[in-house]
Amino acid sequence: MAPTPTDRLRELGIALPPPPEPAGTYAPVVAHGGFAWVSGQIVREGGRVVHPGSVDRDVAPDVAREIARRATLQAISALAAHLGSVDRVARWLRVTVYVASSPGFDRQHEVANGATQLLVDIWGDAGRPARAAVGVSELPLRAPVEVDYLVATA
Repeated sequence: MAPTPTDRLRELGIALPPPPEPAGTYAPVVAHGGFAWVSGQIVREGGRVVHPGSVDRDVAPDVAREIARRATLQAISALAAHLGSVDRVARWLRVTVYVASSPGFDRQHEVANGATQLLVDIWGDAGRPARAAVGVSELPLRAPVEVDYLVATA
């Protein structure tokens, strides 16, 4: 029998962070009809954005890739809290990675790999979503990366 996502997290030595608290009038996760949408995730510690600024000018691309990974861990945590278990995530369908990009930065896809590689490591092929990596001029609270998700649930 194939390992569950819970098993894979344990095998990889990954502990999920606490579920994120909404910073406005929205739900962290909305589930309906076999799908769950995870609101945009930015990484904060102690109430402050981690590594604020534009990628390439203020934040190195490899640091931004790690922030995308951490945002994905937050999303997994939000799903676990809402669904009762990460094992209820049957398939990652869509991931959008927004990268606050300095002028001329064109490697948003490399930053996005931080989000999607983690999903593949845990869910295998069911963790390989459709993806968009989008360069933007600014994100909330000067976050360098924001990621949102759509999953199929079991």
